[in-house]
Amino acid sequence: MPLTALTGRAEVLGPPGERHDEILTPEALEFLGSLDAAFAGRRTELLRERRRRALLLASGAALDFPLVTSAVRTDRVWGVAPPAPGLTDRRVEITGPPERRMTVNALNSGAQVWMADFEDATSPTWDNVIGGQLNLLDAVERRLDFTTPEGKRYRLGERLATIMVRPRGWHLTEEHLTVGGRPLSASLVDFGLYFFHCAQRQIDAGRGPYFYLPKLENRYEARLWNDVFVLAQDLLGIPRGTVRATVLIETITVAFEMEEILHELREHSAGLNAGRWDYLFSVIKNFAHRPDFVLPDRAKVTMTAPFLRAYTELLVRTCHRRGAHAIGGMAAHVPSRDAEPNEAALAKVRLDKEREAEDGFDGSWVAHPGLVPVCRDVFGAVLGDRPHQLDRTRDDVDASAAGLLAVRRVSGPPTAEGVRANIAVALRYFDAWLRGSGAVALNGLMEDAATAEIARCQVWQWIRHGAVDRDTVRALLDAETAVLAEEQPHARTAQAREIFERTALARELPAFFTADAYERYLARRTEVRS
Repeated sequence: MPLTALTGRAEVLGPPGERHDEILTPEALEFLGSLDAAFAGRRTELLRERRRRALLLASGAALDFPLVTSAVRTDRVWGVAPPAPGLTDRRVEITGPPERRMTVNALNSGAQVWMADFEDATSPTWDNVIGGQLNLLDAVERRLDFTTPEGKRYRLGERLATIMVRPRGWHLTEEHLTVGGRPLSASLVDFGLYFFHCAQRQIDAGRGPYFYLPKLENRYEARLWNDVFVLAQDLLGIPRGTVRATVLIETITVAFEMEEILHELREHSAGLNAGRWDYLFSVIKNFAHRPDFVLPDRAKVTMTAPFLRAYTELLVRTCHRRGAHAIGGMAAHVPSRDAEPNEAALAKVRLDKEREAEDGFDGSWVAHPGLVPVCRDVFGAVLGDRPHQLDRTRDDVDASAAGLLAVRRVSGPPTAEGVRANIAVALRYFDAWLRGSGAVALNGLMEDAATAEIARCQVWQWIRHGAVDRDTVRALLDAETAVLAEEQPHARTAQAREIFERTALARELPAFFTADAYERYLARRTEVRS
C-alpha cells in the first residue's frame, strides 16, 4: 500500500535543527499522516472513555474484573507469540532517556535490554524528541561515537543491549507536528518515526522493532496499539508479528485486565512489566476523593504492601500461564561515591530484586549502569543457565479485586517530613523538566515524571481529607521555592511553582501534570521563538 493512500503528510511546525532532516523526511511525514488518519478518531474516543470512567470511580463505582471477558481469562488454550530475537533472556533491563551519552552508556551497560524512554524520563522539548530519534538511528547504524568538550570519548562496544522504545502515552500530543492544524498523537509520533527509520534496519541486524507501551487503562487501548502495529507493518511491507511490545501495568484499571491485554496483543506481545511508581500514582489519583485510600509518606509504601504484592504476584501468574515474560519494577537508586550510603543503597536494591526473582519474575529494571551487576547476580542465582522462568505458573496466587484494592491495610496520615519532601521533590522535578531534563538525580534516587505525579497527587489528597491544611502546604511551598532559587540561580522557580499550584492545589485534581505543563509552557516557548 503506498503511503499516500490514506492521507497527506504531517506538517512540521517545530524549528529546524541539526540533522532534523534525516528524521523528518517527506516519506516519514507521510507515514505519520497515514497513522494519524487511521487512528486519531479512535484515540479521541478512548480518551473520552478514560474521563468517563475516572468520574465513575470518583463517585464510588466499584472496580472489578470485567464479566464480559471472563471467557478470555478461563480459556487455557491461547498464548502469546514466542520470544522474539534478542528478547529471550531479559534478566536485566536498563531504562533512561534517549539522549546521546545515556544511549551509549545504556547499550554498553551489560544489560540485556535498554528501554529508550520518550515518556516519563524525557522532557518533550522539540530538540529532545527529534534528537532522541537521531540517537536511536545512529545507535542502530552503530555510528554513535562522540567526544565531550571535556575530552571524554563515548563509543559503542561489541555487545549491545537490545533496544526497546517507550513512546509517550495516548493522552499526550506533539504540538510541533500537525495534520489539518491539529497536533498529532505523541504516541504515534514517537512510535512512527522510530518504526519508519529503524524497523527494517533492526530486522536486518537480527533484532526487530520492539516497544514498551505506557499508561494503558483498558483492553481497548491495547487493541488500538495492536491495530497500529498491523497497519505500520503492512505499509512498510514488514511481516505481521515482527513488532513486539511489552505493556507496562501501571494503572489500577488495567491491573484488572492483564489477561485481556495479552490477548489483544497476542502475536505482538512481549509480556508485561510492573510499572510500580506509575501504578502507585494511578491508585492515588483514581481514589484521591476517598478517605479510605489515603496513603502515608511515599517512602513508607514499599512493594511488600499487601495491595502491591497482590498486583505483582498476579502479573507473574498472568504472564506465565500465557507464555509471556514478566518484568519487575524499577530500582531507582543512584550509586554513591561514599562507601557507607552506597552499600546501604545496594543492599536495598538486592533485597528488592531477590523478592522479584523469588516471586517468578524473569527480569527487572534498573535506572543506572552501576546497578546492572546487582540485578544480574540476583537473577543469575535463580535462573542459572535458563533464560527465564516461564515454567513457574504461580497457580498458588489468588486473584481477587479485594486484594488489589487492599490499600487501607497500609493507609495512614503523612508526617511533616513527608509533606515537605513531596513538595521539594515535585518542585525540583518540575524545574528540571521545564529546562529539558526528564530524568533527575534527587536525594540518591533517579526520579522521573512518575515521582512528581505521586508527590503532587498525595499533597492534593492529604489536603482534601484534612491530613494537612492548605496554609501549611503553602508555607512549605514558599520555603522550598526559596531554597530552590538559592541552590540554583537559573532555576525556573516561578514556573515550577505555578505547575505545582495548578496540579496539586487546584479544586479538582488534574489527570497528569505533563499534559498541563506541556500545553502551557513548551507551546508558549514555541510561540515566542516563532
